[in-house]
Amino acid sequence: MKHLLTAVTTAAMLLTTGLANASGELFIYNWTEYTPPALIDKFAKETGIKISVDTYDSNETLLAKLQSGATGYDLVVPSQNFVPILINEGLIQKIAVHKLPNFKNMKEKWKYPEWDPQQEYSGPWQWGTTSFSYNSELYSGKGASLKEFFEPSGELHGRLSVFQTPDEVISLANIYLGLPFCSEDAKQMKQIQDMLIKQKESVVAYNSETMSDLMSSGEAMMTNHWNGFSRLGRTNGAPIVYAYPKEGVVGWYDSMVVPTGANNVENARKFINFIMDPVNMAMLTEEAGYGDAIKGTDAYYSEDLKNSPEVNPPSDLKVFFAPTCSPKAQSLIDKVWTKVMQ
Repeated sequence: MKHLLTAVTTAAMLLTTGLANASGELFIYNWTEYTPPALIDKFAKETGIKISVDTYDSNETLLAKLQSGATGYDLVVPSQNFVPILINEGLIQKIAVHKLPNFKNMKEKWKYPEWDPQQEYSGPWQWGTTSFSYNSELYSGKGASLKEFFEPSGELHGRLSVFQTPDEVISLANIYLGLPFCSEDAKQMKQIQDMLIKQKESVVAYNSETMSDLMSSGEAMMTNHWNGFSRLGRTNGAPIVYAYPKEGVVGWYDSMVVPTGANNVENARKFINFIMDPVNMAMLTEEAGYGDAIKGTDAYYSEDLKNSPEVNPPSDLKVFFAPTCSPKAQSLIDKVWTKVMQ
């Protein structure tokens, strides 16, 4: 949406030092390459709040961390299909986001989403798409179909990188095969499993962090990618093209939420309100390169961002937002992925 390395979090990275008038702390747990230091520094200077950031590689990693008990984190950033899980398991708390002063800046289309219909738990971070990217200097295709990713040609043998967790990989497979999201049909999931096992013959890495590096070095010729992360790789000099396959792509929306038991709830609310300011959200969007839910941010975008192909998809692109899966459907997804990873 979304981002990282293993199912283990990285060591906490202190981004700001305490100020003489420091008014507390804020511990953020977010996807890698998703929390711009300049934005954190601005918030710290305005509030005197000292911020630390830890990172994770997937929604599954985040969920497991919160399920393990007290984490010390005050703010985490799940995707839309995981918010209901966190709510139902009592892992996040109500913080009345709709009552924050800057909530008035939210675009109408993103207010009161189905995963948080009263906007009691979540504030906006970024939204975007998941597809695949390819090295335009090495790959002969054009990224026109998901077939290129799921049924790779010979030139991709040993040169394909796939996300290391199942959530978005299987959602893309659903789109390609024309199967429903969150299927409870074992035969349908077996169809996905067989395809992914066959795809594995071409995979050089199951990776959700260094995809752009793999592409830049030539070790991988094609990789799963998020649109903004793909843009970051391209703007850093890699010959990366983000694909918009005819079948469509996965859409996602990442939100800021506060874990149950957080020690600095009011500081988390201050940060959420800060992010909902158009100037600050524009800083986030400029660095992360996805989309945002705040009115007026485009006035602060650079020309590069305004014209970026990763942020300006084809007008006829099909975008599918995955719902929260039932326990039965999630169990089938986990079984498929376990089989693929053997």
